[in-house]
Amino acid sequence: MRDGRAWQSGDVAATSPEWLTVPDLVDLLNLPQSRVRRLIEDRHLLAVRRDGILCVPASFVRDGEPLPELRGTLHLLADAVFSDDEAVDWLLNVDDSLGCPPIDALRAGRKTEVRRIAQALA
Repeated sequence: MRDGRAWQSGDVAATSPEWLTVPDLVDLLNLPQSRVRRLIEDRHLLAVRRDGILCVPASFVRDGEPLPELRGTLHLLADAVFSDDEAVDWLLNVDDSLGCPPIDALRAGRKTEVRRIAQALA
């Protein structure tokens, strides 16, 4: 258990079938690299290093934009003292109380439920 919590981090690298690099995001979002990096710095997107390369799970983007519901959830996880790797891992792995990965629940419009669970982790 991590800090007495029921949730425990697994292997981030194995959890997402598709990862986007900064150049991929530049193309996908049709933004300059500096703006993509700013989206990451401002936590509209969350990036982790995989084999030394900064990557974002593709599921964090929808319709050519960062998933709007993601930012507030990322702030809640940061408040719960999750590292970026742990936050990505939690978002991508099935949560028993949701019955699916939290990112899938966010994409399905279940933002309140996901954030309630993220708050409880604090």
